[in-house]
Amino acid sequence: MNFIQLLQYGFILRGLEAGIVIALIAPLIGIFLVLRRYSLIADTLSHVSLAGVALGLVFNLNPLLAAIITAVGSAFLIEELRNRQKIQGEGALSLFLSGSLALAVVLISIVHGFSVDIFNYLFGSIVTVTNTDIFIIVALGIIVLFTIVIFYKQLVFSSFDEEAAKVSGINTTWTNRILIILASLTIALSIPIVGVLLIAALMVIPVLTALQWKRSFKETLLIAEGTSLVCVILGSVLSFSFGLSTGGTIVLCCVGCFVGSLGINQSKKHS
Repeated sequence: MNFIQLLQYGFILRGLEAGIVIALIAPLIGIFLVLRRYSLIADTLSHVSLAGVALGLVFNLNPLLAAIITAVGSAFLIEELRNRQKIQGEGALSLFLSGSLALAVVLISIVHGFSVDIFNYLFGSIVTVTNTDIFIIVALGIIVLFTIVIFYKQLVFSSFDEEAAKVSGINTTWTNRILIILASLTIALSIPIVGVLLIAALMVIPVLTALQWKRSFKETLLIAEGTSLVCVILGSVLSFSFGLSTGGTIVLCCVGCFVGSLGINQSKKHS
């Protein structure tokens, strides 16, 4: 079955639409997380999102919407704990990561048990994307994009030198809050396609791939965007064609791009 034939299926189109939006916004957030060495926060918020999915299943709510609310609320709490220095370093992240994962496991085991649906949320599945999910993903994806455009200079400046940004008058506290909220939205939105356990990889690996080429910030961002977009589309098509896990296939495509970029650049150094 070729690519044109795949597009005849409505759920394939929905999955690709959602995947393209996610592919565009994930590296936009990921590049700031990598530069700030905040990569662990992506893993933390993904596990928080799983707790949101579990709460949605328990109370018969839209799991994606429940994950978004839970992730954004937890993002606020994490930043408050860090800003008030109630918990030092990455302690807040470890607390939320472990606590949210434990909560999700308990809720799922009590009410539903581990089922196929849960594994789709864990690892992503192109067939689970609904019309409601598409509406939520596109609407919030546009909000994320516009927010990045508006606060682009502040985010870039504070990512490279937070102290200098403070001196120049940028409110770095609010800039950090905006970034972590955008990260939580992006992670929650990515659950239907990539899955809770793999979204952090989609945000980070394309950025790491782009960094291998040692270009300017904007060029690095464009390379990361292109890598993410190609991997999401290719991974989605391959996953359906061969009955593979959508999230796992997408991430393996990302890893392949990273290894290829690393190999090319290493060979240039030795040539």
